[in-house]
Amino acid sequence: MKGKPGFYQELVLREDKFRLAFRFPGFKFIGSFMLALFLAFPCVFLSAQTATHSQFVVTGKLKNIPKMPEHIYIEYVSANNRIMDSAQVKKGEYKFTGDIVEPTFCRLSTVNRQLIEQGTAVDNAAGEVNIFLSPVKMDVTHIDSFPNIVVKGSAAHTDYKEFEKIIQPYNDSMQAFFNDYKQYSAEGNVEKAKEIEIKATLFAQEIRGIFRSFIQSHPSSFMSFLLLQQYAGNDLNVAETEPLFEWLTEEVKSYPSVIQFKHMLDIAKRTSIGQMAADFTQNDTLGNPVSLSSLRGKYLLVDFWASWCQPCRIENPNVVEAFNRYKDKGFFVLGVSLDRPGGQEAWLKAIRDDRLTWTHVSDLQFWNNAVAVMYGIQSIPQNLLLDPTGKIIGKNLRGQELLNTLEELLRNN
Repeated sequence: MKGKPGFYQELVLREDKFRLAFRFPGFKFIGSFMLALFLAFPCVFLSAQTATHSQFVVTGKLKNIPKMPEHIYIEYVSANNRIMDSAQVKKGEYKFTGDIVEPTFCRLSTVNRQLIEQGTAVDNAAGEVNIFLSPVKMDVTHIDSFPNIVVKGSAAHTDYKEFEKIIQPYNDSMQAFFNDYKQYSAEGNVEKAKEIEIKATLFAQEIRGIFRSFIQSHPSSFMSFLLLQQYAGNDLNVAETEPLFEWLTEEVKSYPSVIQFKHMLDIAKRTSIGQMAADFTQNDTLGNPVSLSSLRGKYLLVDFWASWCQPCRIENPNVVEAFNRYKDKGFFVLGVSLDRPGGQEAWLKAIRDDRLTWTHVSDLQFWNNAVAVMYGIQSIPQNLLLDPTGKIIGKNLRGQELLNTLEELLRNN
């Protein structure tokens, strides 16, 4: 699944420190919890630019460090901006101040990250650590080694460490599942791999229960909101997510990213199965306006994709097969492209190359495509299946699942 690009994509926090979700081929689940900082919603940070900024102060002390660094570097994101700063170490101490609009992860390092990215410095995991910044005064003490820290003053960091301790045994078990799955897959043992897949999927549901319990027992924690984001995923299930969202305190709900999440939750309500799809009009490849309502009367797949999205291009043959098999039985496809400004040639070439012989529309505004914004599209490929009246009856149907659904609907046509 292709997510939104840009700096907000990740602060490149290390896998051996923060764990999020990994995916087995063919299905996804919340597994080892890597809190690599994916800032996945640009609109969150656009709105955050007008939010109230609050100052943080980080005072660091280095105790019994074998090789005392001359500088410490900090990296974080605030109001859609990547912030990188440095502080000189004096008598074993350093200090950072800055403004943030809400609690956020940051990386402290003894090596300049910009030099690492340029290839002129070595990425040294022993010289970096991640903390959860809060708009307060924080004390960070490094003891014996740089990553071995004690943090005081940040409730968000305390909550994160609490959850990390809770989830660690589940991380270990899920990692074991993952290792076994890779081994059986490499050996070609399909039966054993499938058995591990089923066990891991069931275990993932248990992990989701851990997420729910933490959110409900920590309603005033920003960490709970981050867990809720991961729990919800890209294909947001309103029935599961909204009750957990309502557990959060009003203070947490006032943060910019939480306000944006509520906006996405409201959109998900409007685009859930059983709702009428909101009408829209956008130009086709020849510049002629096409409205969604003009295509009523058939089962319609509204397919969000882009020429630059590799997972979309991989999925396209499945949509082609479905279209060719059922187009004479009352099925049609409307492609909505999230191609970039100036990307019309790439868009048209992908249509030709992939043999997508249905109607296509786009305003060539990338992630700001008006239809994508209206429908809350945060990753592609995604699709909606509408019945002849325009009611949403399916979401994100791919491959054999799409074929099976259409066969059930159109077998008598």
